[in-house]
Amino acid sequence: MNEENRDKKTNPIIGITIGDINGIGPEVIIKAVENNQIFQFVTLIVYGHGKAMSHYKKILQKEQFNFLQIQSVDQAKPNKLNVINCWSKEVTVSTGKDLPIGGEIALTSLIKACQDLEDGKIQGVVTAPINKNNIQSENFKFPGHTEFFTEKFKAQDSLMFLCNEHLKIGVATGHIPISKIGEHLTKEVILQKCHMMLKSLKDDFGIKKPKIAVLGLNPHAGEDGLLGSEEKEIIMPAIAELKNEGHLVFGPYPADGFFGNGTYAKFDGIMAMYHDQGLIPFKTLAFEDGVNFTAGLSIVRTSPD
Repeated sequence: MNEENRDKKTNPIIGITIGDINGIGPEVIIKAVENNQIFQFVTLIVYGHGKAMSHYKKILQKEQFNFLQIQSVDQAKPNKLNVINCWSKEVTVSTGKDLPIGGEIALTSLIKACQDLEDGKIQGVVTAPINKNNIQSENFKFPGHTEFFTEKFKAQDSLMFLCNEHLKIGVATGHIPISKIGEHLTKEVILQKCHMMLKSLKDDFGIKKPKIAVLGLNPHAGEDGLLGSEEKEIIMPAIAELKNEGHLVFGPYPADGFFGNGTYAKFDGIMAMYHDQGLIPFKTLAFEDGVNFTAGLSIVRTSPD
């Protein structure tokens, strides 16, 4: 459809949770909507507080930035950044400080956005960064957003999927300490995460026959058992089973050479074994336009890379 003829009323309504008001979230939101062309494609609602947005407008000296304060989704205007105040108490912004109020407002905005998502009032949610320390409470006992959304929307599992147009990397194990990876990495985990990646590449990205690379866990992908047994005992059997199912899954590849010599460009998706193995190369290669997408949910959730 020609952009000039798009009916803005048919555009999806996307919620943005403000994250920690003392962190980078409000700044990222303001800078993301500086190009007004975004409003040709989506109606945006920030779940947070107008005072926080005004504070960052002032310190960032963004005099041309404006927003509309609303009480509910039905009041949203398609050509404005809409802001729903989710916090009824006094709001004090202390930029750069780790304070309880940052976590409290972040969680309140997250819960309100999820409710509107469940009720079908918005069609997706983008989460600005939280402080994973000050958000911890009786209602949030998770290492990050991904795990929160997985439980909230009753998914059996989910996949942290870092994506841009040319590079898509998932992680078999996510927000866990490096010392715990061996305890969590099993053949069943790799199978489940690869199945989720394959489904997402087909359903969400329209790739009919996706081709996936699986990385090794150990240096040199274990060097035939010399540097670790996980490749022979866990990863290779998982790859073999996926191939027997008719999927185009290959590996395990030594991670350093795989990214260093450009082999990654030959695949539609890449399954890393742990968080930094996937996110370090992704952020090196796609930091400016990468999106963190949670695959496997019944709703659409993304966040800045």
